[in-house]
This record gives sequence, C-alpha cells and structure tokens, in this order.
Amino acid sequence: MKPRVTLVLLALAGVASVLSAAETAAPVKLTKMDDRVRVEIGGKHFTDYVFGQDTSRPYLYPILAVDGTPLTRDFPMKETKGEETDHPWHRSFWFAHSMVNGVDFWNEGAGDVGRSPKDKGKTVHDAVLEMSGGAVGTIRTRNRLVDPSGKLIATDERTVRFSAIPDGRVVDFEVTIHALPDTPVLLGDNKDGTFATRVAQWMTMPHKNVGGNGHIVTATGFRDADAWGKRADWCDYHAERNGTTYGIAIFDHPDNLRHPTWWMARDYGLFGANPFGWHDYEAEFKNEPHKGDYTIPANGTLTLRYRVLFHTGDEKAAHLAENYAAYAKAK
Repeated sequence: MKPRVTLVLLALAGVASVLSAAETAAPVKLTKMDDRVRVEIGGKHFTDYVFGQDTSRPYLYPILAVDGTPLTRDFPMKETKGEETDHPWHRSFWFAHSMVNGVDFWNEGAGDVGRSPKDKGKTVHDAVLEMSGGAVGTIRTRNRLVDPSGKLIATDERTVRFSAIPDGRVVDFEVTIHALPDTPVLLGDNKDGTFATRVAQWMTMPHKNVGGNGHIVTATGFRDADAWGKRADWCDYHAERNGTTYGIAIFDHPDNLRHPTWWMARDYGLFGANPFGWHDYEAEFKNEPHKGDYTIPANGTLTLRYRVLFHTGDEKAAHLAENYAAYAKAK
C-alpha cells in the first residue's frame, strides 16, 4: 500500500468513535469522462471532479450528502430557483488565489477589480496522472496556471482522495505549486482565496433578508460573523434542513504554511482557508499590504493540504475536535 494512502486510512481509523468498519469500507468508484471524473461511493453519486476547458479552473460539483442532499450552490453550473447569482466564479468547491505574479486566478471578468489584479488567469487541466478506486478513491492531476495571453506562470499537481464515514464523506486535497525553473512565484496578500466552497443557499446564514439558518464555528470558538478572518485549525459551516443538520468542515493541515490558517467565512455562503490574506484579516496590519506575501523561489514548490468532512450534526455531534486531532496525529 502506498505511504500516503496508508496515512489516510490511519487517520480515518483513528476516529474509532465515529467510524464503523462496514460503512468505512464503502467502495469508491471513479469513472473518467471527457470533461470530468465521476465519483461514486457505495454505489451513490457523490461528486464530479470537473476539468473541462470551458471553465476557469477545476472544481468539484455537485457535492451530495449520503442521502443525496446537495451541499453546495448550483450556480453558475446551473440555475436553481431561489438561489443567489452573485460571484459566478464561486464554483461549488475549488482551489485558486487572487494574486499570483500579479494575475488574479480567483475572480473572473470584472470581478473585484478594485482590490485584485485586473488581469484574470486560468488554471488549465493538463492530464489525469493517476486514477484508482477502492476503500479510498484517488485522482492525481497536473495543471497549468496561465495569464490572459496564455503565458505560463506556474504549474501544479493535485491529489484528491475520497472516502466514506457513517452519514458522511471525506475529501483529502493536496496541491503542490511548482515555480518555473527561471521565475519565482509571488502569492500576494489578498482576502480572495484560496481553498474554498460556496455552500448551498439553504445552508447560508440569514443575510439580506434571504438565506437559511446556517451557522459558522471555528476550532477556537468564534461563531457566525465573528469567524471571518480568524485563525484556527478548522472551521465548520452547518445548517438544519428537513429535520437533519448537515455540515461542511475544512481542516487545515498542521504542516501548512502559516498554520493555523485564516478563514474566509461569509454569511452568504463563501467559506474557505486562506494562508495569504494577512493584512486583510488582521486589522493591525491593514496598512501593510504585503504582510501576507509569500514567494516560491524559481524551481521551488509549495504544498498545501486540507481535509474536508461532509457530516451530519453540528460541530459537537460530528466530533470535529476529535476528528481533527486524529488527522493531525496521522500527518
């Protein structure tokens, strides 16, 4: 068994209080299509890893709970009655940053031109390097980060692993950004980033007289609006629907840059980990716009890892503190 897969299984096994052998063994089936890889767990559709050339970046969509409940927003992939249609670059679940060598890979079109670079880049899928199913399903891909003219800025390799827990799903995400042999990569200090999701409309907090009954909570106890810009090992977004509480928890790996990360958690449903937005998130550094800059030297790399737990119940019922401790121990 490969070392990384062994660690994933050990981390899952470490949460014995919330796992059962029968359900954890639900097989993961991966099916490659022209523009995506379909992911099924225990015979049920969970998500697709979408990489088609008509999008600005690869993303996961839909995200379906064990009972089929959609956990992320449909827009802009499709229009659903009652959903907000702001921020069309919020594609369900994705990885991107808003300042990479002066190019914005997060926003699209005229998005946030006042705070982010005018030039908008694309993360172009190159190849699926590995694909395997089983107790843990694995997809490994290679991508190119290009500016509006098509000029190559950097490359990355991503490994996404899928597995099951009782009443939930786990996604382990790892990305390594590679600087070109002769050019460093500057990841600039900006709030728009980086590993993020846009939760379903019903899961959002009440806002602008719309939204659901959602709540945000961090590992350090900040809740709802107070969670924005705070640093913590993990952050969770959850809400009740039809008598069941569903949640999405993101874990920041202990070895990540600037761990514990800052959380870009908004009442309207944007929710993500951003290790670069230092001056935006901490008021004492608001006049130091380059405080959070990070440079990958020429021919160097930066690796970031996250675990996403799609669960039922609130943060206590889902044992998020214990789950994170097991994740951190298995690093």
